[in-house]
Amino acid sequence: MSIRPVKHISGTQPTLEGAGVKLHRVFGFGDPSMTDPFLMMDDFRNDRPEDYQAGFPWHPHRGIETITYVLEGSVDHADSLGNAGTLGPGSVQWMTAGSGIMHQEMPKGDEKGRMHGFQLWANLPRDLKMTTPRYQDIGAADIPEIIDDDGTRVRVVVGEFWGKKGPVDGIAADPQYLDVWVPPGKRKVLPVDTYRQAFAYIFQGSASFRDASKPFGVLVEKEVAGEEVHVRDMSGNRTLVVFDTGDEIVVQAGEEGVRFLLVSGAPIREPVAWHGPIVMNTREELEQAFRELRSGTFIRESATS
Repeated sequence: MSIRPVKHISGTQPTLEGAGVKLHRVFGFGDPSMTDPFLMMDDFRNDRPEDYQAGFPWHPHRGIETITYVLEGSVDHADSLGNAGTLGPGSVQWMTAGSGIMHQEMPKGDEKGRMHGFQLWANLPRDLKMTTPRYQDIGAADIPEIIDDDGTRVRVVVGEFWGKKGPVDGIAADPQYLDVWVPPGKRKVLPVDTYRQAFAYIFQGSASFRDASKPFGVLVEKEVAGEEVHVRDMSGNRTLVVFDTGDEIVVQAGEEGVRFLLVSGAPIREPVAWHGPIVMNTREELEQAFRELRSGTFIRESATS
């Protein structure tokens, strides 16, 4: 067994999206090879309704899949397939945009005005870019949770882990998407398939993800805004940790414990032509998609699968 060393650590970037929603971009619109097959991830966490209630009105997607995971508040959604519904706390939606879909997502806070969730974009390989659009909503009660002897809790949103299988399937990237809580001071070894790209996103507490060659607590390299600086090997709220190759990660929880998303997927390793909500393989395909969007032919009656 080999521990995955950390190859990249970064914080989030405050961003405006949709009709003026304030959120934090975890990664995206940079070098997609670092997180292949994942293109972008946003953390939409806020307790001020005026910062998110304008939402994400009708907009297009093509060539990707999105996974939306809600922790607090809710999200009303509708799409050009005629689907509509509400994602509540602890629920998840998987949407395959495929050949093209129009949809809207309108967040609503809980009784205290709090809204928190994540949206992850997964790329589609060339032979599935123009597949038929589809989607699936999964309620919180249908997502299995495992509690280990030391108090570690893992919600299996997508994929298989510790003998449990998440309810969302059919995603081209074949990802594993886990919501992990490790209690204060605990050290945990978590398996990750050797052939997958993997990252952790910390959104509560702090932790050290051990480099196999370094003891806990030493100084390590961290990349911040393109510059290398020395920081303590302890990552906290809104931190992205990208791992190198190996088949395990080791996490040492801080004094408040740590909660993070652990996500992995099989890299696609294909050219990426990307502008806004549309991701294709070539510039010509991208230009065609936007021509169809302008001409009203973006949504297709049928698509190859």
